[in-house]
Amino acid sequence: MFVRKILDFYLDPEYFINLRRLALPIIAQQFMFAALNMTGVIFVGQKGDAAVAAVGLANQLAFLLNLVHFGIMSGAAMFTAQFWGRRDIPNLRRVLGLCLGMAVSAGLIFLALSQFLPAQILGIYSNDPLVITLGTNYIRIFSWTFIFVAITLSYAFVMRSTGEVKIPTIVSIGALILSTFLSYLLIFGKFGLPEMGIEGVAVSMLIARAIECIVLLSIIYTQKSPVAASLKELTDIHPDFFKKVFHSMYPVIINELLWSLGVTTYNAIYGNMGTTAIATINIIGTIEQLVFVLFNGISHATSVLVGNRIGAGREHEAYLYAGRTLGIGIVGGIIMGLILTMVKAPILSLFKVSPEVIESASRTLIVVSLALWVRANNTIIVIAILRAGGDTRFSLFLDGIIIWIIGVPMTYLGAFVFHFPVYLVYLCTMSEEVAKWCFGMYRYFSRKWIKNLAVQVEGL
Repeated sequence: MFVRKILDFYLDPEYFINLRRLALPIIAQQFMFAALNMTGVIFVGQKGDAAVAAVGLANQLAFLLNLVHFGIMSGAAMFTAQFWGRRDIPNLRRVLGLCLGMAVSAGLIFLALSQFLPAQILGIYSNDPLVITLGTNYIRIFSWTFIFVAITLSYAFVMRSTGEVKIPTIVSIGALILSTFLSYLLIFGKFGLPEMGIEGVAVSMLIARAIECIVLLSIIYTQKSPVAASLKELTDIHPDFFKKVFHSMYPVIINELLWSLGVTTYNAIYGNMGTTAIATINIIGTIEQLVFVLFNGISHATSVLVGNRIGAGREHEAYLYAGRTLGIGIVGGIIMGLILTMVKAPILSLFKVSPEVIESASRTLIVVSLALWVRANNTIIVIAILRAGGDTRFSLFLDGIIIWIIGVPMTYLGAFVFHFPVYLVYLCTMSEEVAKWCFGMYRYFSRKWIKNLAVQVEGL
C-alpha cells in the first residue's frame, strides 16, 4: 500500500519533463565548474600544501561575495520566476535592474577589501606567513573578476527564471574551459609563457570572466531575450516597488551573509588547526562541489518550476513538485554517498599532497558520505521550497541562524576544547545539518511557505 502511494505520487510525466529540461543544463554547467575547479586544485597541488592552502584561503573572500551575490540573485529570482509565470516582462526587468545595482555594489566593496586589506583578512584564517603571502598576491589579481561576475550572474539568474538555461550554461562552460587551459599554461609556464605559479590561476580567471561577461551580454541583446532590458527599463524602479521587492529580498541577503560568515568561521577554525587541516578541507570542498552538482541542479530547476506555478496561482501543484524533489534528494543522497565511499581512494590519489593530508581527507570523506542525503535535502528545502515560495524569513532562520547557534559552537568545541582530529570536527559541523532538516521538513508539510509575491507588487 505504501509503495503504491509512492509510485502514484511520482506518476506525473509533466514534472519529470520540466525538471529534466531545466535541470540538465544546470547540472552540466555545475559539473564542468566542479570538475575544472578540482583540476585547478590538482594543478596547484603540484606546488605543495602551502599553495593549496593559500588558494583555498584566498578564495574565502570570493566565497563570501559569491554567497552575497547568491542571496541577492536568488532573492530576485523569487520574483522573476513568478513574474514570468504571469508573463509580466516590465516588472521582471525592473527586478533585474535592482539585482544588477546591488550585485555590482557588493562587488566593488569586496574588490576594495581585496586590494587594500588582503593580508589582514587572510590572517584571520591562517597564521602561516607563507600561506598569507601567497594568498595576498593571488587575491589582488583575482578580485578584479568580482565586477564581471556580478553582471554575468545577474543576467544568468534571471534568464534561468524564464526557463532559458542553455545560453548561460554554454557561455559559462566555455569560460571555465578557457580558464582551466590558461591556468595550466601560466602555472607551469608552458608554450613560452611565464611560470607564474598560483598567480597564473588568478590571471586566467580574470581573462575568462571578462570574456564570459562580454559574450553573454552580446548574445542577450542580439537575440532580444526577455532579459534584454534597456537602461531606462533597468532603472525604472519606483519607491513603492523597491520597498515591496526589497522587503522580501533582504532576509535572503542577510541569510546568505550570516551563512557565509558561518562557513568562513568554520574555515578559520580549521585554518587555526594547522596547514594540514585547511588543505584537507580545501580538497574536501572541491570533491563536495562535484558531488553536489546533481542536487544543486535539481534544486534550482525545481525553484523555477515552483515559482512559476505559484505565480500562476497553481499552489497545490507547486507543493507536489517540491515534495517529489525532496524524495529524489533523499534517495539520490544515499546512493551518491555509497558511490563516494567506494571511489574516494582513486579520487584522492589525484592530489599530489602529503600523506598526512590524504589520510585526513579520506576519513573526512566518510563523514561526508554519511551526511550527504541530509545536506542534499537541506539544499532543496532552502532553494527549491522556502525561497521559491517566498518564505524568506523562515529561510533566514533555517540557513542563517541555526549555523550560529548549533554549527559554529559545536565545531569550535570539537577543535579547541576536545581537540578532535579534522574528520571528527567535521562531524561536529554536520550537527547543524541535522537540525536544519528537522525544522525544514516540518515547514514543508505545513504549506506556510507558499506565498504569491507577484500579486503583492502587481500594478506598481
